[in-house]
Amino acid sequence: MQRALVLGGGGFVGRYVCEHLQRQGWRTIVPTRQYAAGKHLLSLPSLQLVEADVMAPGELERLLPGCHAVINLIAVLHGSEKTFARVHVEWPRQVAQACTQAGVRRLIHVSALGADSGGPSRYQRSKAEGEAVLRAAATAGLLDLTVLRPSVIFGREDRFMNLFARLQKFLLVMPLSGADARLQPVWVRDVGQAIARALDDDATIGQTYEACGPDVFTLGELVRLAGCWAGVRGGRGRPVIGLPMGIGKLQALVMELISSKPLMSRDNLDSLRVDNIAGGQLPGLAALGVTPAPLGGVVPLYLGDAGFAARFNEMRRRAGR
Repeated sequence: MQRALVLGGGGFVGRYVCEHLQRQGWRTIVPTRQYAAGKHLLSLPSLQLVEADVMAPGELERLLPGCHAVINLIAVLHGSEKTFARVHVEWPRQVAQACTQAGVRRLIHVSALGADSGGPSRYQRSKAEGEAVLRAAATAGLLDLTVLRPSVIFGREDRFMNLFARLQKFLLVMPLSGADARLQPVWVRDVGQAIARALDDDATIGQTYEACGPDVFTLGELVRLAGCWAGVRGGRGRPVIGLPMGIGKLQALVMELISSKPLMSRDNLDSLRVDNIAGGQLPGLAALGVTPAPLGGVVPLYLGDAGFAARFNEMRRRAGR
């Protein structure tokens, strides 16, 4: 069996990547800084969980011997200019160098839809710069590179639709900046399947794919749907009130000051200045043999559980049980 090193394999997307790789006959090695944090992966018999901080000197080089491919899923959504540069630019450079030294050519890199050196947010610009670093190595003949650019990803464990649903259980209205921004959400299982299929198909080498769902929504529509599907206000959700960007930036600044992982950062709002939808110039999931699932066919199944549970809990409370 061929072996793939999945960097970030213990995260939201990583678990589905590993599941699909196993179905295709791959062995996977997943490094994690805390072994206990990766125990949810141990049900996959061909997966090896290794306690390691891959960004520590020498750790990545220690893990690469015997591997045939690397999948890089490591990314951050929040942080300073320095943090974005370290994770999205310097880290891909380190991966490329370590792969070259170990003789591992095949690399699948997960970037982001909207990655653009001239983009309005640090996130988008750093993602584009990281892609450029890897493409330079590929052009030099050092890597067999495939890049995937997913839109915002939804799924049972997401911090997207779940977050919007939870907030509506406590807030009477949903104040929202960037409510008119358009997004094309994609199911996490479809992303995992696309990555696994790209790895098995040499025709994907040198290609960049946009991983998007079949439908386009505004952010405001997604927030409203999250509340509806979670059973808030009898399935009506909370009213969404659009905020001017200036007020939204102030709100985000306060969130940044009180948390290292804010619900919304100023950089996130900058990303919303441009629509996060497929451009149509690059191949999509269909080119990888994946038919993307619609949001409405998946999200109600996991948010609905929360809605039903909440209603039954309320009935039990009223009955004194």
